[in-house]
Amino acid sequence: MAEFIQLHMLVSYPPSNLNRDDLGRPKTAVMGGTQRLRISSQSLKRAWRTSDIFTEHLKDHMGIRTREMGVMVKDALTSGLPLRELLDGKKTDDPKNVTGIPEEKAKSWAWKITSVFVDKSPKDTRKKTKKDKAVEPDGETKDTKKGKSNVDKATLRSEQLVFYSNDEIAAIQTLIMTLIKEKREPNGDELSGLLQEKLSSIDVAMFGRMLANATRYNVEAAVQVAHAVTVHEVAVEDDYFTAVDDLNRGDDDAGAGHIGELAFASGLFYEYVCINKTLLEENLGGDKKNGGKGLAAAAIRVLVESAVKVTPSGRQNSFASRAYASYLLVEKGTQQPRSLSVAYLEALNGKNLLGAAITALADTRKKMDDVYGKCWTQEYEMNAFAGTGKLSELLTFVAG
Repeated sequence: MAEFIQLHMLVSYPPSNLNRDDLGRPKTAVMGGTQRLRISSQSLKRAWRTSDIFTEHLKDHMGIRTREMGVMVKDALTSGLPLRELLDGKKTDDPKNVTGIPEEKAKSWAWKITSVFVDKSPKDTRKKTKKDKAVEPDGETKDTKKGKSNVDKATLRSEQLVFYSNDEIAAIQTLIMTLIKEKREPNGDELSGLLQEKLSSIDVAMFGRMLANATRYNVEAAVQVAHAVTVHEVAVEDDYFTAVDDLNRGDDDAGAGHIGELAFASGLFYEYVCINKTLLEENLGGDKKNGGKGLAAAAIRVLVESAVKVTPSGRQNSFASRAYASYLLVEKGTQQPRSLSVAYLEALNGKNLLGAAITALADTRKKMDDVYGKCWTQEYEMNAFAGTGKLSELLTFVAG
């Protein structure tokens, strides 16, 4: 039976534009017949995953999502520099006593390595059906031999974003070192060993990944994040602004050096996160030392701290709209989880929105529990509005 951890958060943002649509305006949604401000789950997850909190505590267990892996592999082959350092953007001197691979060979080998993650992998296609593509001795499919790979041979960029786990990055690096040392191209067995099922990569285990052509290596997300919506109706406004030219003394032209408009809005958001702790531990089965449980506990702790502290980066230089969660309710249990967004189906209004939002959440939760029975056996409440609860205790509770 799976164990779930549910987070119900209330976060207030002043005038901001944290998550923009295709017109550059804050994203919205209609809920209960009224327009609400919205922050997408993708925006929230990326802000948390790339935060200093994740980097500080879990830097050795983080993967990378990119289309540029082929470029980085080629650079590692030609320079002899560690792949991970190149991926992290670190500038290091070329290693001494290392002779890299010539450019053309490096491009060809990098293409083969990267194609494993976006085309049918050798391991997947050994047991082929009529619909599967035949695998050649060197690990390429017939389609890739015809130049139909999902990795562009000229640029080495893949058509799709791929989530590479830290284990897979390490395996690629090991292969690169072997190829440089032995001055040869990779063979099918070496390529087939790059994709891995058992991972110790926190971000992949939490947020999942999909490899359309190698489905056995897909990872089901253990963390589900809802789009954050305001508990009240919102109207998006436009900021008409000007910028002054410092060298314009106003002698001939007293006008501004630049005129523009910027859309913004403010609101109190309800955010909901559901963590399948059992699945997270299973996804982290690559943590052989303690079966994934120790790493899962650390990951949950870091995720929750990021969720209550980290703000999406959109337009921060314009608005400095950084905020901590004002209220957080955590529930633990083994029953089917549920969001409490219905508490705000009817838009709230009034001067004390935060107090009203907390009351509405508590009332709705009680009524749901009365009707369906409790889906939780343990709870912890942190209320900055009332000055109760402590973050340190909360993190111990979720990690426990």
